[in-house]
Amino acid sequence: MEGGGDDLGEPHEGQRLRRNALVLLCFAGIACARHAAAPVSTPLPVSAAPAATRFYFVDVAAQAGVTRVTWAGRPGKDHLLDSAGTGAAFLDYDRDGRLDLYIVNGWRLDGARVVERGRNALYRGLPGGRFEDVTDRSGAGGEGEWGAGVAVADYDAGGWPDLLVTNFGRNVLYRNRGDGTFENVAAPLGLASPGWNTGAAFFDADGDGDLDLYVASYIDCTLEDVLHAKPTLDWKGLEKVAAGPFGFKGAPDHYFRSEGGKRFVDATAEAGLEDRALGFGFAVRAADFDGDGDPDLYVANDSDPNYLYRNEGNGTFREVGVWSGCALDANGAAQASMGIATDDVNGDGLLDVLVTNFSQDFSTLYRGIGGGLFEDASEQTGVGPITYLPMSWGAAFADFDNDGDLDLVIANGHIYPQIDRHPEVAGTFGQRNLLLENRGGRFYDVTAQAGPGFETVASSRGLAVGDFDNDGDLDILITNLDAPPTLLRNDSRAGSWIEIDCELPGGRPPATPT
Repeated sequence: MEGGGDDLGEPHEGQRLRRNALVLLCFAGIACARHAAAPVSTPLPVSAAPAATRFYFVDVAAQAGVTRVTWAGRPGKDHLLDSAGTGAAFLDYDRDGRLDLYIVNGWRLDGARVVERGRNALYRGLPGGRFEDVTDRSGAGGEGEWGAGVAVADYDAGGWPDLLVTNFGRNVLYRNRGDGTFENVAAPLGLASPGWNTGAAFFDADGDGDLDLYVASYIDCTLEDVLHAKPTLDWKGLEKVAAGPFGFKGAPDHYFRSEGGKRFVDATAEAGLEDRALGFGFAVRAADFDGDGDPDLYVANDSDPNYLYRNEGNGTFREVGVWSGCALDANGAAQASMGIATDDVNGDGLLDVLVTNFSQDFSTLYRGIGGGLFEDASEQTGVGPITYLPMSWGAAFADFDNDGDLDLVIANGHIYPQIDRHPEVAGTFGQRNLLLENRGGRFYDVTAQAGPGFETVASSRGLAVGDFDNDGDLDILITNLDAPPTLLRNDSRAGSWIEIDCELPGGRPPATPT
């Protein structure tokens, strides 16, 4: 669950304030004003990193109280929805200066029978790096839908971060009342939009000062299709696995224009954002991809060319993905794209784009070369060879060792549990996540030296980055199928850091990129 408008400055006094770190500070609320009294909490013990190790992460989810299981359909993953997974976000919903955590949940199935409609979880951050489950009293536990993703923003300029939850079903917009509780206002505001909704991004598309919304959609199917699905696809000589996305009809994405935060209007066609190709949309990122000062949109599509919508500056967009060089890989082929990470990874002042993809097909790093153009630099940067075997999902650029450049974390996990009986074909269903260190714009796999937290084997999906224990380094939350999340506390031997309290006029927090 996860960046928009990240144009945050140039190098200063020989050391850049990393753009991604600032995004996390501003948008995830690490340094928001502290208003609430601090509850009593015993700090979690910190593990000392070995002297020879730069990175050291420990999974503290259980000790921190982040224990709810994230359900994902049937064990056999008979339909793609069973294996799609869910997202998560760090935010400071109560503005007490500590990061809170929101995790989206799916359903648990037994054949065609619904065993449990999983509830989303809201965890309130406590001193000492612990969390309190406040789901029930907050009213933000979901509306019975099968969850997908989450985007955080103060959509109504009320001064509090709100939550947009995308679902297989109707979307939910939780307005933050400012007293620790939320109310669902999606339907009256025009955002319910039933379907298989996936990624979402809030951004000011037309420059009028309020936040508009883009929601990607995946496959056009019904709940009955999901409940009665049977594995029918022949894949690499294995027994039958879940079919799709080819053979299914894609679902259209939607753009909702905000009318002063009081209501949203579906302006998809009017804005030039009509998804005529019906790509299998999975992730969305709003950022200034061409450096002209207004936010553009990048959409990762599964098995279809990715979209780059260039903002024309008048509230309309033009799709330029192929022209710009970031819709296909270097061979001109569409990939099965799942996740997006954006930032300036080589320090040249231009935005770069990473797109995660299916197993046995590398994640693609599109390097910005100016003029809104990109080149596939996956091989030159080392990202391609490292990411070829696993199946990758959520990803984030972040400076995990506070050395001034952006490292890369990727969540991995396959969609076919059947491969566990044939690991020689495509590995295993559960996989280790990846940590790549940035050394001068080239990435190196340091997963094996990154501590016990990166030894976990799971089928992981969503990923969020933030400093949940307020110790100055960035931690990682990863969601897993049919298991509790992984909360990787960063105990690395890190360099210097800075904390910035970001607040717009009137006390309004900035929008969160997700």
